[in-house]
Amino acid sequence: MAVGPRVSEWRKLPMSLTELCIDTTLRCGQAFRWRKVEDEWHCTLQGRILSLKQDATHLHYRTTWPKQTTAPGGPAAPLTPPPSSLPSPAPDQTSTPEDDEDDDDTLSLLTTYFNLPISLSALYTTWSAADPNFARRAPSFTGIRILNQPAWEALVAFICSSNNNISRISSMVTNLCLHYGPYIGTTTTTTSGSEPLHDFPSPSALAGDGVEQKLRALGFGYRARYIAQTAQIINAKGEGWLDGLRNPLSPPLGGGGGGGGGGRLPNPQPTYKAAHEALLSLPGVGPKVADCVCLMGLGWAEAVPVDTHVWQIATRDYKFGGGGKGSKTKTLNRAIHDAVGDHFRGIWGEYAGWAQSVLFTANLKSFARQAEGGGEGDGDGEEGKVEEEVKDVKEVKEVVVEVVKKEMTTGDKPTALRSTMRVTKRKVVIKTEVDEETDDMPIADVKVAATRTSKRRRVRA
Repeated sequence: MAVGPRVSEWRKLPMSLTELCIDTTLRCGQAFRWRKVEDEWHCTLQGRILSLKQDATHLHYRTTWPKQTTAPGGPAAPLTPPPSSLPSPAPDQTSTPEDDEDDDDTLSLLTTYFNLPISLSALYTTWSAADPNFARRAPSFTGIRILNQPAWEALVAFICSSNNNISRISSMVTNLCLHYGPYIGTTTTTTSGSEPLHDFPSPSALAGDGVEQKLRALGFGYRARYIAQTAQIINAKGEGWLDGLRNPLSPPLGGGGGGGGGGRLPNPQPTYKAAHEALLSLPGVGPKVADCVCLMGLGWAEAVPVDTHVWQIATRDYKFGGGGKGSKTKTLNRAIHDAVGDHFRGIWGEYAGWAQSVLFTANLKSFARQAEGGGEGDGDGEEGKVEEEVKDVKEVKEVVVEVVKKEMTTGDKPTALRSTMRVTKRKVVIKTEVDEETDDMPIADVKVAATRTSKRRRVRA
């Protein structure tokens, strides 16, 4: 006999906001499938819908198990995508306190997913003692934990992050789940109605024929090929290849490694550097994406992903490379990426990637108001880094700005810079903006060409 989705009671776990703040952790560019509706966060994970909410003293959680054709506890029916018009669901069944087995499993899942055994307040104390800049900014950004996500999901999500922003990455990941992931259930609210929720697709689901073409049609651009090719490679390597790159001290989320079949582990005693190099062999994976996967999917806490925001932090707050104007126009090549990571590892130690995530979040425009209470920040992020270069009109007649990277329907990379020019009585101001929360963009030189004024037509001050 078919039964409807089974919904547990709300449970609560003692949790201070200094140890975990879900409103910050779940929207700072780590995970892209969590949705906040009213005061609750929802996401599918390990075959269930997790719902979270938080107050000053507790993390509250609830589990919704998908519709089954057998009694709870028996094997679930195959999960399939819903039709375009969702059928009326069977009546929900609220679990009772006797449903301890499932509740214990969810608590274990949350403990692993949020890395709860690690004392975050102790880490903040250590970083603040070692770094005055961290001590100045951290009070406004407590409770930011690095998530322990499935390695396969982290890999695909951060391939999507290349030259992209958080909102668009979230949209891409949602489309991946809707079109290729198993249907788990729906959320229903008074404000947004019903929304179908799918789990993350497996490598085999994204390794089939026609995936690249469909993803291009869905707006993935050049990333479509990377995702399809990487899925084929991971699927062929077999079960456990990705988790064979995992930090042995960091348990995987729910077991499994993101692959089909029975592959061998690539290294019986993996290291961070070995994991990073192995990931670089995959299509669409550069140093920054590899470090994101190492940090948030494989448990290497020392990994420091370096994108434009982290480069800005390094040059502005830590005077990396001299901190001068010239340091802002370098391309983020592999050598600079590694040097910045080593610099921060020297300051913050073995959990450098965790500390970096706090300052990264503080540097996002979407958290600018929150940053007001935690030291000075220039609100970079969703609306981009803004630089102004001023030229005297006497010296400049014509300004030519080369703008790099324009995304076309053919799948080229997106525009990374926007430039405008305004002329005042004595000045020409050239404003160059990095597009909103764009990751992996080379910090390219913006070339400004000036020609001498003609003798026949001089510019008067």
